[in-house]
Amino acid sequence: MKIAGKKVLLTGANGGIGQAILRRLHGEGALIAATDLNVDYLDAKVRFNGNLLDKNFCDELPKRVYEALGGLDILINNAGVIRRGKITESSDEDLEVSMKVNVEAPFRLCRASIPLLNQGGGGAIVNIASCWGIHPGPSHPIYVMTKAAIASLTQCLGRDHASENIRVNAVCPNEVNTPMIKSGFSIRGLDPNKGIEELNKTVPLGRIAEPEDIADVVAFLLSDAARYMCGSLVEVNGGKAVS
Repeated sequence: MKIAGKKVLLTGANGGIGQAILRRLHGEGALIAATDLNVDYLDAKVRFNGNLLDKNFCDELPKRVYEALGGLDILINNAGVIRRGKITESSDEDLEVSMKVNVEAPFRLCRASIPLLNQGGGGAIVNIASCWGIHPGPSHPIYVMTKAAIASLTQCLGRDHASENIRVNAVCPNEVNTPMIKSGFSIRGLDPNKGIEELNKTVPLGRIAEPEDIADVVAFLLSDAARYMCGSLVEVNGGKAVS
């Protein structure tokens, strides 16, 4: 797949990783439909402000993108939330929001997008899962559970739709230097920059990932260089195991 000219639906486009993916694919010449709670100022071909907690928005969005761009070739399920704490510290709201954003929304978007990808002769879906969804870490049971679900969904869809020329793969990052990870330090009353410095020391490559590191792997999975990859879970962790 040549990315130039391809029509892309990108969720979570206003986040740290989302903006990096947007820049990367825009530089490749893709036509991008960006969605998030607020994407008004993003440099995208079309923008859809919306909330993935709204099932109707999720169900209808791929068709709206198809009509706006004149087709749909790529879906990138990047949006996600993280709720921290052991299960005994977790609320019903933590569970509900995490399940809806991290699992139900990608499920609905894939379900609505696959028939549209078929109309164009195939395409690609990239989900942003997590190393933590493959190798569970401590004190994040809701997050780990939802990312494990996306990893499993990726493998299932990769198998089910390969014969339709639709490749489904997932990128599984470990820690990434984004506002999301910095918020975890702030919540605990710690200095985010010092927290990142300490995390960098735990990574064999010497630093946690930057959003661009993840965006480059997304672009690879969408390219012809990854033409034989389907149902793959690609860990991008700098050599650091989940601990």
